[in-house]
Amino acid sequence: MTDIYGYCYSTLIVLGGFMGYMKAGSQMSLLAGIIFGAAAGVGAYKASQEPGSVIIGLGVSLVLLLVMGLRFSKSGKFMPAGLVTLLSVLMVIRYGSRLIK
Repeated sequence: MTDIYGYCYSTLIVLGGFMGYMKAGSQMSLLAGIIFGAAAGVGAYKASQEPGSVIIGLGVSLVLLLVMGLRFSKSGKFMPAGLVTLLSVLMVIRYGSRLIK
């Protein structure tokens, strides 16, 4: 069973890093987007191969939830921190429920 949501999440993370680079010239956004997007992609691949293997995806989602959640609470801006926080919450719930099963 392919983890479509995990792959979409990883793609959005990479695209977000690219957009941060294009809009603000932030090389750090680009680098973080590539690293975290790739890690989320690996997590989606692992979850696709073995449905119970969600640790990588869960870990990436938790880290992004914490980092972007703090940014969102400080800035109050939905884009991009609020959106990534919301998506990360959904992925934590999804992977967490799969881990419990």
